[in-house]
Amino acid sequence: MLTNEQGKRLLAVFDRGTVRGKRDYAMIAVLLGCGLRRAELATVTLDHLQQREEHWVFADMVGEGGHIRTIPIPAWVGAGIQAWISAANLGSGTVFRAINTAGRYASHGFSPKVIWGVVKDACLKCGMPGAPHDLRRSCARLCHEAGGELEQIQFLLGHVSVETTERYLGCKQRFRNAVNDQIGIEPG
Repeated sequence: MLTNEQGKRLLAVFDRGTVRGKRDYAMIAVLLGCGLRRAELATVTLDHLQQREEHWVFADMVGEGGHIRTIPIPAWVGAGIQAWISAANLGSGTVFRAINTAGRYASHGFSPKVIWGVVKDACLKCGMPGAPHDLRRSCARLCHEAGGELEQIQFLLGHVSVETTERYLGCKQRFRNAVNDQIGIEPG
């Protein structure tokens, strides 16, 4: 799993002055900032991008087991997505698409295997081991370290079981300074 600094280094490897760099940055930003799985990222469409409660989201994404969830998009991730969509002049269909050697965009998305390659190449460029699912786990851990509630992280990742989310976070129950030791109702 990546630390904040490693995440920043990973995002910095992309040349966002190029269209391919904008696309690859946006893909890594979504994996790291939103915790999507590769297969989910490969199926994101422009129709999934919606505003809910004054916040951009990937609405009604179908994940593992057919579970539907809506994933909030941090502003910095949204800016990366918008830069790619504008550069590629996308109007409909899948958000992330192949770019051929002539610089033309495919009319449809690509396989999760392509996403694996982008992540591996980016990690190699900044001297870190990494796989797409590491970015998903990193998203969970970084959310937790930033004070995110376990329940909200579970919703973000689309885990049915809180135990799965706890494994991602490496949570262990603490008895010294237990969470319920000082909840504000103990007698003075």
